[in-house]
Amino acid sequence: MVWAIAARLRLLSGQIVKYKENVMAVKTVMDRVKEVRKLGYPVYDADGHYYETADAFRRHLPKKFHKDFQYVQVEGRTKLAINGYISEYIPNPTFDVVAAPGSHEIWYRSENWDGKTLRELTGDALAYQSEFSNPETRLNLLDEQGVHAQLIFPTLASVIEGHMGTNIELMAACVHSLNAWVADDWTFNYQDRLFPCAYISLADVDLACQELDWALQHGARHVLIRPAPVPGLFGPRSPGLPEFDKFWAKVNEAKIFVVLHVSDSGYDQIYRWWGTSGSKEMLAFDRSDPLKACIDSQGRAISDMISALIAHGVMTRFPNIRWVSAENGSIWVPHLMHMLRRAYGQMPKSFTRDPVETFQECVYVAPYYEEDLDDLKQYISASRILFGSDWPHPEGLQLPLDYINEVKNFTSAEQEMFMSSNLKGLLEGKR
Repeated sequence: MVWAIAARLRLLSGQIVKYKENVMAVKTVMDRVKEVRKLGYPVYDADGHYYETADAFRRHLPKKFHKDFQYVQVEGRTKLAINGYISEYIPNPTFDVVAAPGSHEIWYRSENWDGKTLRELTGDALAYQSEFSNPETRLNLLDEQGVHAQLIFPTLASVIEGHMGTNIELMAACVHSLNAWVADDWTFNYQDRLFPCAYISLADVDLACQELDWALQHGARHVLIRPAPVPGLFGPRSPGLPEFDKFWAKVNEAKIFVVLHVSDSGYDQIYRWWGTSGSKEMLAFDRSDPLKACIDSQGRAISDMISALIAHGVMTRFPNIRWVSAENGSIWVPHLMHMLRRAYGQMPKSFTRDPVETFQECVYVAPYYEEDLDDLKQYISASRILFGSDWPHPEGLQLPLDYINEVKNFTSAEQEMFMSSNLKGLLEGKR
């Protein structure tokens, strides 16, 4: 008995030491934040996130769907049970502990010369912080970081369209429950500085129109659409087909913008064709196979999505809509430009206008910090490039304004467009 108590005390002591180290690490970050440069203009961040609380999808979910979306215990760990199966998509769907913001920077800059695993680079987990899901404390943090305004996206919402098969009614119910939770806890426009998205699934276009009407009534300034074929009972189809025009017409009339944020677009299947993994599910943070690092599922998904919207005429039929590619990087842009140019040269009468010009006018791109932004500027104007921090995810930078170092070759006017006025203009409805 004495031995057991002593062992427990040693364990508790170790946990306290780690907690103190964690607090000191966060304090050091906050001290650095206070030293962040003043850029001389308000910074607008096109890619912030919340971590969903456990009731985000269930608070407003009709009881008949509770069995289809629930948190369950599996060998002492909380997992999501979705539509009858246990999902491993997010290892810790409660987000009680997470990887610290910016902890994966070395990995994404491809500077992991010691060959550490992503888990080793992550280090000790960071305990839940109120800034992850509370707008008031998020604003306080943004003030410390030097960020004026931020678009806010979910973290777990990919499980809806990516993991519910053809259960369209369940998808629509979970989408609305998430949006209603946002309206409760964040609002869609918090003090003209925080702008959470309204997530829309196009799986049923009539339900999508209803959800859009509800979101607009509640003040949504932008909508989130998964960059993927639309799921349906008779198989996936392009969101550019005429059957979706009633939805795009409403967006066009409202003069809000559409964000195509990285998601589980189903493209992990391509890796499974070539790989050796037996998993039938996309694992969001799996970085264990070099083949997966060589297959650009993110870039291919967003490239195909924008190709469909252009080739099927949505961007020309609804010219008021502006489209933002968020957290998809930008290495796909040059190749897509070449493909659009080639297709136009081969079939000019199939396009209402030059598709390259359509892209350059209608599409905004938020690149990754580790990419060559000088090269990107050869293909699209600096007026169409957006700063996105990805805070608080570990893939981003520890201090968001450090991103200014990546555009040191931009003119001061271009830097201000990138860090501020481009997104500010979108939020103000400028075209």
